[in-house]
Amino acid sequence: MKDWLRSIPAVHELQNHEQFEALLRENHLDVTQLTKQLKEAVDQIRSLILNGDWYGATPGTNQFIDDVFHLLSGNIKKQLSYTIEKVINATGTILHTNLGRARLSDNAIHHVVETAQNYSNLEYKLNEGERGSRHSHVEALLKKITGAEAAMVVNNNAAAVYLVLRALADNKEVIVSRGQLVEIGGSFRISSIMEESGAKLVEVGTTNKTHLYDYENALHSETAIVMKVHTSNFKVIGFTKSVETEDLIALTQSSEDVIFYEDLGSGALFDFRKHGIGDEPVVREVIEMGADIVTFSGDKLLGGPQAGIIAGKKKIIDHLKKHQLARVVRVDKMTLAALEGTLIDYARGEKGVHNIPTIRDLLVSIDNLDERTKRFVTNLLQGTDNFQAKISPGTSQVGGGTMPDVQLPTLVISLKHHTLTAEQVGRKLRTECKPAIVGRIQKDEFIIDLRTVTEEEEYLLFQALLQL
Repeated sequence: MKDWLRSIPAVHELQNHEQFEALLRENHLDVTQLTKQLKEAVDQIRSLILNGDWYGATPGTNQFIDDVFHLLSGNIKKQLSYTIEKVINATGTILHTNLGRARLSDNAIHHVVETAQNYSNLEYKLNEGERGSRHSHVEALLKKITGAEAAMVVNNNAAAVYLVLRALADNKEVIVSRGQLVEIGGSFRISSIMEESGAKLVEVGTTNKTHLYDYENALHSETAIVMKVHTSNFKVIGFTKSVETEDLIALTQSSEDVIFYEDLGSGALFDFRKHGIGDEPVVREVIEMGADIVTFSGDKLLGGPQAGIIAGKKKIIDHLKKHQLARVVRVDKMTLAALEGTLIDYARGEKGVHNIPTIRDLLVSIDNLDERTKRFVTNLLQGTDNFQAKISPGTSQVGGGTMPDVQLPTLVISLKHHTLTAEQVGRKLRTECKPAIVGRIQKDEFIIDLRTVTEEEEYLLFQALLQL
């Protein structure tokens, strides 16, 4: 071991090697940075030798030097590679939280790129030549689409809930039904957010039943908000009772200085119910009923970037904009650009919303899926003998903690490889393909749902399967 350690070339000797110069050119690194990485690679090998884990060439040989630079090249590639990368979602889950939720429309993407590449009037009024507000860029669109008097955007819906409670109910009471004390992803609970905000939670009713009189009995001089939380990530069925939004609005309107606030969560600006999909309330409807304020997500059913949107009465929104927390949770120019690009598609009406991938994937017809699926399987079986394939009815999920009881009819492709297990197929597609491909595994079959695969991705998926 001592002889091996003594035979490791010095870093300054390795710097003079032609492979060092080649790595400088290939990776566009400066000498100082590459030297640092070379030293780390040598230390890594020295540690492996000391631990008895070095299985490369013997130090002092030409092959050992090749091994050093091979390790160094791999380290550089790993360090300079993006960890966020494109993935083909073949699971059929449209708002797949682990895969980034909503895909942006072409309009939104173009607007983000243009905004990122250039200076912009983010906080500047071009006509007046003076400082402006970043809130103004999407507020007019949100007012038009939702019917609200005013609106603002923060970095996610949890932040929106927190800001509303902190600014409007600090050290005051907020009445919420026990059946609506939801927990969202990552163990974030409405009750915990409320506690952090300084608001005092007043639970009414039971898990499965809450009546109007429960709210009425809880109202008193310390009540600031009657809050309704849309349970978008679960459903309670059976012996249940909840109070309608209209009744809660009427209750608060008859109570001085009490605000009705509804957290709509999923943020449906499009009425999916007209297409027989779910029963998500549309934001405009809740605003038109008379809600003082609503909050909802940007990257769920809305189909835009991660954001929390607050809409409602102008007096309340103006107060929120001036609160110190508004700066803490504000969004950057690229989020605003993505949201503006998405909202403009909504402003175009029925034709425009079909540009939004989330809505397009939700509404895709079974006939379209049938045609694409049959073509894909036919081409695959003609291109390779490695698979058995069958098409069968299935269901797609909306995902993203949205419409938990909705199962979208779809057609799935079930694949069995002649020599690889379904787990092996899935692993190879995830780890050896660029872009990576994620599907489902059921009963030792690799399942593909083309609902969430674009035509361009369909070709890449096809080629990846041929190469297996």
